Amino acid sequence: MQSAIAIFLQLVSGAVGGNIAGSLKKDMSLGTVGNSIAGILGGGLGGQLLGLLGIGTGSGGVDIGSIVGSIAGGGVGGGVLMAIIGVIKQTMAKK
Repeated sequence: MQSAIAIFLQLVSGAVGGNIAGSLKKDMSLGTVGNSIAGILGGGLGGQLLGLLGIGTGSGGVDIGSIVGSIAGGGVGGGVLMAIIGVIKQTMAKK
């Protein structure tokens, strides 16, 4: 089980990752609030998936491996989910 600190880091880095992905791909951007919400959800999911797989989570405490793993998992998960939602939004707008 992951600590509250790890989950918090995943959610915050997910929001940041979602906004970075939105700023890089403006045509898929959901706006700041939308990017943040998608990023938070993606960060939580990405961090939890990496935790279940045992990748980059360290001991689950407040060591450097856990912190880096939480930030990386959250950021990547947030960016990926924001991009997926952006593609779905674009596809639906074309119809």
